[in-house]
Amino acid sequence: MLDNAPILSHKHGGLTIEGYSRAAVQSYWRIPELKVGFDLGAQPWDFMGTGTWLLTHMHLDHMAALPIYVARRRMMKMEPPTIYLPEYAIDDVRRILNLMQRLDRGRQACNLVGVKPGQEIDLSRELVISVFETTHTIPSVGYLIWDRRNKLKEEYHGLPGDQIRDLRLSGTQVTREIRTPILAYTGDTSPGGLDGFPPVYEAKVLITEMSFIRAKHRREKIHKFGHMHLDDFIERADRFKNELIVCGHFSTRYQGNEIRRIVDAKLPAGLRARVKLWI
Repeated sequence: MLDNAPILSHKHGGLTIEGYSRAAVQSYWRIPELKVGFDLGAQPWDFMGTGTWLLTHMHLDHMAALPIYVARRRMMKMEPPTIYLPEYAIDDVRRILNLMQRLDRGRQACNLVGVKPGQEIDLSRELVISVFETTHTIPSVGYLIWDRRNKLKEEYHGLPGDQIRDLRLSGTQVTREIRTPILAYTGDTSPGGLDGFPPVYEAKVLITEMSFIRAKHRREKIHKFGHMHLDDFIERADRFKNELIVCGHFSTRYQGNEIRRIVDAKLPAGLRARVKLWI
């Protein structure tokens, strides 16, 4: 049962990207292997089992389904979810949930956690999330998930295990943390949201927006309203080191055939081969 909320799916490098995104309609994404979702513009029933959600901003097409999702978790006797969202919005979102609780007469039980750019979230022992600032019409953030591993420092390579153990017991730091950017999610943003946090260009998977594609749509106006144009990707073609770039949030002005035709014609071949159009 999907509650008529569409779901597209794509697998890459051991990750499954699921969800849907259309400008001013609804955006919601899930990565089952990482046990997280991004934004809640709608809430397919199949997504209810994911207990951690990362919201980028408070436009309705990115958060309107939050009360529905929380209520469904309670109805199914599941643990209250954890919702990360921009810190400034915590009090207002709590008021919305309290109001829905009064109207619905069902508890809106969830753990709301405010975040701000520069903060880190420990998702698990191996996974950590960086919160970074994006550029939209209201305060907004993006999220980058890192794989982190402790590796033995080079100066201790070749030492017997018992010596390494003794050094560790003596308080010597024998390992160093190695981080690999796995997945970045920007939500709605103008190009400044990517440029301001360069690791997004290095993530194995980047999920971002390409709201506009036609040449007649003026980029200065698009950027003013916190969105990106196809030409912004062309200008940055050499910066994208990602294995996969998922582009969604297309304007409702466009049909899928037009999007494919224009992107195929304009995007450099090396970049086009790594771009997945979410249509």
